[in-house]
Amino acid sequence: AEAVDAIRNNRCDVAIAGGSSITAPINSGHLYQEGSMLSPDGHCRSFDAEGKGTVFSDGAGAILLKSLEAAKRDGDIIHGIIKGVGANNDGGNKGSFTAPSAEGQAGAISKALRDAGINPSEISYVETHGTATPVGDPIEMEGLQMAFGKQPKNGYCAIGSIKSNMGHLTAAAGVAGVIKTILALKNRQIPPSLGFERPNPTIDFENSPFFV
Repeated sequence: AEAVDAIRNNRCDVAIAGGSSITAPINSGHLYQEGSMLSPDGHCRSFDAEGKGTVFSDGAGAILLKSLEAAKRDGDIIHGIIKGVGANNDGGNKGSFTAPSAEGQAGAISKALRDAGINPSEISYVETHGTATPVGDPIEMEGLQMAFGKQPKNGYCAIGSIKSNMGHLTAAAGVAGVIKTILALKNRQIPPSLGFERPNPTIDFENSPFFV
């Protein structure tokens, strides 16, 4: 969001946005505790009935941003266009320090939609946070449904999470999801969310715009 804002307001011509997360020593492992963040079996099963936690991993990613006009002028390869951004802070409006807020997530998504001038009915894929934690996934879906509102038809918008493919990259998780989505657009193919067999019973997918 900061990089997009800087380019829009001519504070810079080019911006590099991304993150990295490297854990040392790499053989740190993890201890499963019921109801906590970590997966019992080392798999991240986003939105699945057996999703009991996430798994952390190492990685780094970066994307280069320019204004569309400048990229066309300079003959750059344009992989994707950021049409809108939304950011906020859910602050005190949530159940606990470690729990997300449905209203906070809905607010950020709604801001991005307004900024882009796009209706939810035009969106065919959402790359989600999708940590596969028992608390996080249902709250995230509630936030998405609040932001999208009631649509004329259900089950038209795919969702996925790169965490099922490579785990949670913490500081690099966001850029990893952006890169995955850009590649999905480029190749016209959405990578499957691994470990998904039965939907989490606390998520009502049938009466929502979304499917995994």
